[in-house]
Amino acid sequence: MSVSASPTPLLGDRLCENGYECVKILPATNDAHGGVIVDLKEPMDSELFATLLRSSLLHWKKQGKDGVWIKLPIELVNLVETAVKEGFWYHHAEPNYLMLVYWIPKTGCTIPPNASHCVGVGAIVLNDKKEVLVVQEKRGGFHGIGVWKIPTGVVDAGEEIFEAAIREVKEETGIDTEFMEVLAFRHTHNSFFGKSDLSFVCMLRPLSFDIKKQDLEIEAAQWMPFEEFADQPFNQMHEPFKYMIELCLAKVENGYDGFSPRPVSSYFVEELNCLYLNSHDLDNTS
Repeated sequence: MSVSASPTPLLGDRLCENGYECVKILPATNDAHGGVIVDLKEPMDSELFATLLRSSLLHWKKQGKDGVWIKLPIELVNLVETAVKEGFWYHHAEPNYLMLVYWIPKTGCTIPPNASHCVGVGAIVLNDKKEVLVVQEKRGGFHGIGVWKIPTGVVDAGEEIFEAAIREVKEETGIDTEFMEVLAFRHTHNSFFGKSDLSFVCMLRPLSFDIKKQDLEIEAAQWMPFEEFADQPFNQMHEPFKYMIELCLAKVENGYDGFSPRPVSSYFVEELNCLYLNSHDLDNTS
């Protein structure tokens, strides 16, 4: 998750209180929720850090600040123990930094939890011969059980759902596609490290047909007649796959309308993002 901050520094390295005593504190910026963010980049001795941190916490408490975020790059791992001893706790980590947090007020803590969900996509790619693009995986729960499945994967940070679906198909099979719709999504819990999952079932149109499978994760890939794919015993036993097949048939035969991405602007950010909606029904009622 990200923590928004004001563009100008709130505090300097040195603060003079009452016009007499100069107290050195950590440089920080305001966040958007009454707290401060300390983004350390330069090496620092742990004892000096402890002294500055205590002075800073006293100052921020006098200012009426709430949450204190400390972003420690992996190079400053020596400061983690010092921060924890002062009452900070882990909030989240990325490959190159650890975010620690502290709540100053005596009231209940309102710091949002770490990101709770992983977002995934599954891509149904159906050609004009009513063949579906399927793979067998080299690893994971589907390895070694003989099941042909649709390409799936995780949405990367900053990536749109439709972009992830197109990318995963290309990576696993070499097939270029055009995104059509989200047909459905599934919400599950207690997955990877106790997190929840949102998985989006997507329909795509193939733009190429010669398969070039990925060697690292994919055992085999092929265009399979849809009826043969649907009749796999596993698909009849595993209810989410059974519904996926029914949705695909409803789309092809009965005009089932899913959600397609529509770029929208926002008051809060400059970049466009996508709202997924039933464009067919919306446009017909406008």
